[in-house]
Amino acid sequence: MDPINIIILLNIVATFGANVTGAKRGLKSTVSEIKEKPKTFLQKFPPVVSMLSLVALILAVFQIGTMDYLEEYDVIRYIGLAVYLVFSWVQVWSFKTLGDNYSQEIMIKKNHELIIKGPFKIIRHPQYLCQILLNLGATAATFSYIVGFFTLIEIPIYLMRASLEDKLLAKYFSEKFSDYKKKSGFMIPFIG
Repeated sequence: MDPINIIILLNIVATFGANVTGAKRGLKSTVSEIKEKPKTFLQKFPPVVSMLSLVALILAVFQIGTMDYLEEYDVIRYIGLAVYLVFSWVQVWSFKTLGDNYSQEIMIKKNHELIIKGPFKIIRHPQYLCQILLNLGATAATFSYIVGFFTLIEIPIYLMRASLEDKLLAKYFSEKFSDYKKKSGFMIPFIG
C-alpha cells in the first residue's frame, strides 16, 4: 500500500476515535433539551454526504476510485496530505470546543451557550470549513475523483447550513451574537 494512503488510513482511525465522545453527545440530545430545531433537508443531507465522502476516502486508500499515482505529481499528493491532516485535527478541536453544545443537527438547546473560544474565536463555522478543506486535501492526496465529487456537493450545502445556524444563533443570542459576528469571520477568518 502507498505510504500516503497508510498515513490517511491511520488518521481516519485516530480522528474517528477522537470524535467518538462528541458524536455520542450529539446523538444523545433528547427532545426535552431542545428549544428549537428547524425542519430542513440541511439536518440530514450534509451528514449523509460527509459519510459518503468518508466511505469514498476509505476506498481511495485502497486505490478504488482514484486516478493513477504518477511520481511527477507526488508534490501535489504531499501537499494534499498535509492539508488533510491539519484540518482533520482542527475539526476535532472544533467539536471538542463545542462541548455539550455539539450536535449533528441544527438546533438550539435549552441550556445552549454561544461558543466564542478556540477556533470559534476567529471563525463561526470552523467544523464546516475543516470538512471542506480536509476533503479537498484528501482528494489531492489520493487523487480520488469520488471524494472530489462529494466535496463539490458539500461546499454549497455547508455554506447554506452555516448560514441557517447563524440565523438561529442571531435569534437566540441577538446582541451577543451580533458582537461576536463583528469580531469573527463566517468561514474565512475576519471575513463575513
